[in-house]
This record gives sequence, C-alpha cells and structure tokens, in this order.
Amino acid sequence: MSDLRDAGMTTKAWPFEEARAVLKRYEASKTKKGYVLFETGYGPSGLPHIGTFGEVLRTTMIRRAFSVISDIPTRLICFSDDMDGMRKVPGNVPNQEMLRENTQKPLTSVPDPFEEFESFGAYNNAMLRRFLDTFGFDYEFYSATDFYKSGQFDEVLKRAVDKYDDVMKVMLKSLRDERQQTYSIFLPIHPETGRVLYVPMKSVNRDDYTITFDDEDGREWTLPVTGGNVKLQWKPDFGARWAALDVDFEMYGKDHSTNTPIYDRICEILGGVKPAHFTYELFLDANGQKISKSTGNGLTIDEWLTYASTESLSYFMYQKPKTAKRMHFDVIPRAMDEYHQQLRAYATQDAAQRVNNPVFHIHGEDVPASDMVVPFSMLLNLASVAGAEEKDQLWGYIRRYAPDASPEGNPQLDAAAGYAVRYYNDFVKPEKVFRAPTEAERAAMEDLRAAFGSPEVALAQIAKKNAAAGVDEALPVADMSDGDFLQSIVFAVGKNHGFENLREWFKALYEVLLGQSQGPRFGSFAALYGAEETRVLIEQGLNGELG
Repeated sequence: MSDLRDAGMTTKAWPFEEARAVLKRYEASKTKKGYVLFETGYGPSGLPHIGTFGEVLRTTMIRRAFSVISDIPTRLICFSDDMDGMRKVPGNVPNQEMLRENTQKPLTSVPDPFEEFESFGAYNNAMLRRFLDTFGFDYEFYSATDFYKSGQFDEVLKRAVDKYDDVMKVMLKSLRDERQQTYSIFLPIHPETGRVLYVPMKSVNRDDYTITFDDEDGREWTLPVTGGNVKLQWKPDFGARWAALDVDFEMYGKDHSTNTPIYDRICEILGGVKPAHFTYELFLDANGQKISKSTGNGLTIDEWLTYASTESLSYFMYQKPKTAKRMHFDVIPRAMDEYHQQLRAYATQDAAQRVNNPVFHIHGEDVPASDMVVPFSMLLNLASVAGAEEKDQLWGYIRRYAPDASPEGNPQLDAAAGYAVRYYNDFVKPEKVFRAPTEAERAAMEDLRAAFGSPEVALAQIAKKNAAAGVDEALPVADMSDGDFLQSIVFAVGKNHGFENLREWFKALYEVLLGQSQGPRFGSFAALYGAEETRVLIEQGLNGELG
C-alpha cells in the first residue's frame, strides 16, 4: 500500500491529480468535519442517462484515488434537485397531456406518467438509484425536496435572507438587463397551485425570514423561506448546497463551467468554503449533439449493458474526461477489447504503472484476471460468418481454438460471446454489404483458397514471396491451426499478386467475405474459424453466395 501511496502522490493519472487537490483543500480547511464529502448532482427532469452515470463513476474514481493517498474517511452524496419545477415535458415518456397540465410544479409534485411511483421525480430518482446500484456504487442518496421540507436547508436559507443583497449582486452581474428587473434568488411555491413561481420580490424580510411577492394574478403573498415553502434558483442553489453540506468536491459538465465563479462566490457569502471541482467535456450522440434527458438521444445504460460488460463502460468513462465523447454503439467493441488488454497488462506492472492503468481506477486493488482468450472483435466476426443466433454456436469454434476454454472456466468470455451475438444481429448484420471481387482480387483469393486447403501449397506461396523479395530463410512449420502461420499465408498471397498496399488486399477480403470494410487480423480469425471453414468461406465469396 505504501508503494501505491507514493505512486499516487506523483502520478499524472487524472483521478489522483484531483484527489491531491481535494486533500490540499481539506488540509487547509479551518473547520475539519472528520471526513471528506464528495457530491454529485442530478436533475431528475427526465430519465437518467449515461452522462449521469459517468459523473458518479468518475467521482468514485477520484474518491478511490483519495483513499490511496489519505486515511481520512470519505462519503459520497448523490443529490437530486427534485424540487425543481418541470419547465418542459420530456418527449420520451407517456401521458404527455397529463404532464403538460402539471408544468412548473416541483418534480416531486408531478404525477408519475408511468404510474409506478408517487411522483415523476420519485420515478426518475428510483431509475437513478437502480442503475447506480447495478454498478455497486457506495453512495448516499439525498432528495432536495426532503432537504428543503425537513428543515435541513433552513439555516442556509436564513443566511441567504441575511445576505440577500450580496447574493443578488453576484447574480445580477450575470444577467441581461431585462432579466435583472424580475430576478430573485428565491422561487416561492404557490400555496394554492403548487407551482414554482418566477416572480420578483416585493420585500425580503430579515426580521422574520419571510418573502413577500405578487403571484401571476396580482395577489400578494407572504411566505417563510423555511420549511419547503421556497426554493433557491439553480445557480444560488449550487453554492448554497455546498455551504450547507460543507462539500469538498463536486464535478459537473462543461456547460456549467462559466458559472463556477458564481457558485463559488455564493458558497463563500453563505459561510462556506468553495469545494474543489472538476469540469468534464460533454457526451454526444451519433450526430455530435449533446445527450439530453428530455430528448433521450444517445446510449442508455441498459443499451450498453445489452451489448457489453459494465467494466467496459467504466473503462470508456475513464478515458480522457476533458475530451467530448461520442456515445454511440460503434464505440463498444473497442472499449471491450481495450479493457481486457489493460487487465492482462496489470498483472505484470509495478505500483507506478498500476496507478496509471484504467483498471485500477475501475476495480481498486482487487483487479480480476482476464479470461478472454478470444478478443471481442474476433467474436463479432465469428458470429458474422457463422450467422450465430445463440452464443452456444460460437463455443464449438472457441473450444477448437482454445481447447481448455469453457463457459464455466471463462465466464467473461462466455458473457462476451452472448454480447457479440446480440451486437452482431442488431448492428452488424443489418449493415453488411457484400461485393464481388475484381479480377485481380479473384485470382488472389483463388490462390488463398488453395493455400488454406494444403500445407504444401501454402509453403510454396511463402517461398515464392521470399524469393521475389530476395529473402533466403527457412520456411516456417506448416501448422494450419496457428494464427501466425495462416497470417503469413495471407500476407504472401497478397504480395505475390502485386498488392503493394496490403491494406487494399485485406480490405478486399473483408468486403467480399465479411460484408464490411474493416475486420480482424485475418490469420487469427482463420485459426479461430478453422482453415478448412475459411477455405469454404472464400469459395462461397467467389461464387457470390454470401450476399
């Protein structure tokens, strides 16, 4: 552990850099509470999306790094702003008309359109907790509605009354002239309609901590700011929450970055110390648009987990958090394979290397071994040529390639086989476009077919390639089950047929035999699928039987 701690104090891995900033802030704090508080926020105006998960995951990674470099206890709060008014109706939920009738009400006062929970806010909170629990996060869930109504926010709300002019001064600087005329940091909840009101204050009363305002109909009301009668506008709410809870760290998306000075200053005005914070780039859908809860674009948690493991998603989230990430189905295969590559590397690494390995930040020190003797990308191609509908169809090929492998002994591989079949049928199969070979490609593929059917012909192709290149070396052992030997055959045939750019040769194989422009290392694929089966596949491609 001491080696890891030493490595964690110097590594440039981003979770440790942030953890060191949190430790520095805590050590400089005058009022140490005995633990470090990490917080993530959630706006339950729509169904939780993958970006929400990423925020909790990345904060957990920083929390894990903090536990390596410090013995100070930590907590993680997931805070739901479920008292926010529903300003627009999400387009991806049922009962649209009912929701329209309840706009501007707090989300915990809007009926659940799915008719499963007491409110729309409660439904979305439950969905958030469900997928956070799926990943085994250690967190505490806080509801803004409970926080306001229970009185836990009362002290900071009273401070906001006492410091109203100072907080308003900060906010007004950020607003256009027209908005300044009607803005207030306080949003009263109408006693009759239950709606969140965006109205100017007639007075903010420090003697009894009340506010006076006119509603939209011109009727005057006076309400206490305490007890859930009033909530704060979202920017002041950020700073007030930090002050009320004494938050040490919170991360949020780039769209919040310009507000950071506002959040910090309001926190300080209300008696708090601004936390360490981290701004990450946004998640984008297939078209490069920001993922939104209200529109439901981009991948969901459930969709990713249909086609890949939880750990592969965590690996994807770890990578380059300050770079915008396109969240589409085509990122899944690479994430699966790179995650297992890092698992295999971890076992041979020292402490300095391990703290830079993404799998340490996913698993901590309890990093599992990889049992993926076949890469996920290869399983996809195997599913493609086998036309697999069930993962059991892949296991006959897998056992021939790796005789000691089994579903029981290789559970990661077994799960990946199931993912690969689903991914192939849903995304690869509908997009497959086979083509006929050109005359030059046909001649090369006929020779490749012959070489895959005879070790002697295969060695002759390799010898011919060596002679043309002026290479005088012993021929390899002809092993038609060895991926390296099969790859040398493919390479030799391509060279012998004048493919100066072998990428074009391999691309032709993929397009004619697999119906796609990219594919696996062909020799390894042939070893997995079988040399004889690959010879038959080539024949089918030449006869136009695959499309």
